[in-house]
This record gives sequence, C-alpha cells and structure tokens, in this order.
Amino acid sequence: MIPIIESEVVEKNEWINKEDFVDLIAVAQSCPGIFAANIATFIGYKIKGEKGALCTTLGAVLPSFLIILLIAMVFHQFMQIHWIAAMFNGIRPAVVALIAAPTFNLAKSAKIHLGNCWIPIAGALLICALHVNPIWIIIAAGAGGYVYGRMVKN
Repeated sequence: MIPIIESEVVEKNEWINKEDFVDLIAVAQSCPGIFAANIATFIGYKIKGEKGALCTTLGAVLPSFLIILLIAMVFHQFMQIHWIAAMFNGIRPAVVALIAAPTFNLAKSAKIHLGNCWIPIAGALLICALHVNPIWIIIAAGAGGYVYGRMVKN
C-alpha cells in the first residue's frame, strides 16, 4: 500500500512532499490501529482539516470493511475445499514479499543505511526473541531519536 499511497499523494496529486510523507508514515505506524486508516486520517487532516480527516478515514476503511464482512460470511464454507486451502498456503510467502519490498524502499527514504540499520534489527530481535512489547520499542526509539537530535544540533 505504501508505494501506491505515495504515488497518488506525493507524486501524482502533490498534496504533500516526500519528507512529510515519510514523517506521516512514521507517525501512522506508531499509532494504534489500521495503518491505511491512520495515514488517510493524517493526510486528510493536513489537506482539509477535520472534515478531510473524516472523509479520508471513511474512504479508506468503509470499502474494506464491507468486503471483509461479506467474505467472512462465506469464507468458512470455502476453506473445506482442498485446492482453496492450498491456494491460501501458497499466497502466504507472497504476502511476506509484498510487505518486505516497501519496507526496504521506505528505509531508503528514511535514510536508514548500514551505519544505523542496527536499530530496526535490534527492535525486531527484542520483540521476537525477548517478547518485548512493541510499544516500548517505539517509545525507546522515539526518546533515542529525540536525544540524538538534540545532541546533533548542539
């Protein structure tokens, strides 16, 4: 979704610039809730205030909600069919790739390089290996970024 949103919002319609988009992504991912709804809300608010936030949030959430509701009503019936269950097992690795590709592109935009790539790696290891709550990772990263930013300015 990130490349599509970026294409529409930054490149095609030029509603916000690339740097603001990267900042909005960081905030949207840090907030609880659905990423698409968060980013839509922030972009809508930046463009048209509260009414824009409401409209973009509804536009991002309502279609998916209705489609998922319809699928959920009939999904369990289809999972009993062997080839459909096998198809979903095959889709799983593709979903991982679809998540990984924009992550690397976002890392380039956020200027994450070999010198500071230890931060997301350490965060992922703390979450996976030590079962640290991701909220604490976000808080620690935010505090560390603030302190680092203050040190660099001085």
